Amino acid sequence: MAVQEDPAWYDVQYNNRARVAEHAAILARWADASVLARGGLRVRLDLPYGPSAAEQLDVFAAQRPRSPVLVFIHGGYWRSLDKADHSFLAPAFVKAGAMVVVPNYALCPAASIEQIALQMTQALAWTYRHAAAHGGDPSRIVVVGHSAGAHLAAMLLSCRWKDVGSDLPTRVVGGAIGISGVYDLEPVRLAPFLQSDLRLTPTNVRRLSPAFFPRPRGPLYAVVGSEESEEFVRQNRLIRDQWGPSTVPVCETLTGRNHFDVLHDLADPGARTHALTLRLLGLD
Repeated sequence: MAVQEDPAWYDVQYNNRARVAEHAAILARWADASVLARGGLRVRLDLPYGPSAAEQLDVFAAQRPRSPVLVFIHGGYWRSLDKADHSFLAPAFVKAGAMVVVPNYALCPAASIEQIALQMTQALAWTYRHAAAHGGDPSRIVVVGHSAGAHLAAMLLSCRWKDVGSDLPTRVVGGAIGISGVYDLEPVRLAPFLQSDLRLTPTNVRRLSPAFFPRPRGPLYAVVGSEESEEFVRQNRLIRDQWGPSTVPVCETLTGRNHFDVLHDLADPGARTHALTLRLLGLD
């Protein structure tokens, strides 16, 4: 990444709410659709996967035993949004034959990104240990993340699971999809509007940028909207360039989508991102 001298450039590139005028209406639509989704599915809400109040998850049970498991990690720059805003993603995948898990995590600045990443390892460990009780197959777990959630999904592909729990296999996550992900945190560190909440330093940027990790087994499918900033498009290409096409076999730009409505293609059974997810789940 070429370093820009003007800090305002990073805000222009990374402040998605400023870039998308209709973001408030889109977020409200997610919340309304999520209320309807929770009312129409068999769901267990706020199950604890860790000791703090933030470490809870929602489980949308599968319709039959031994179903693949989709774990969705929400975005919000590690500092906003909630699992309750994203229940709308569950119905299409439950109908297709999956169990769906949507975890929360503590938000910055109360927690650091490193702490959040560790919380996600515990959420996945919980999912592996409890999937069967909700109709899921613990050997068929796929993670999908949006924005900051895509960063966390990529981190999970690189996790040393035996360090998380001796009962876990070496590979808990069978594959992941990153939607509008951030894989190099250095430009995020340089964005003034995020600095006070994220408190990133050059040291933890190196430790928390999955683009520069050793190449994991994968696969990771990476997608981004064509209407997103140059930096988000670059971040999507970067993870393919760094990890290679064998680990990132899909690296695509979705026509006409911005940073928020790009997520609608995950919920839409006729859309590309939904089809890619079904492929990873083995439901295509």
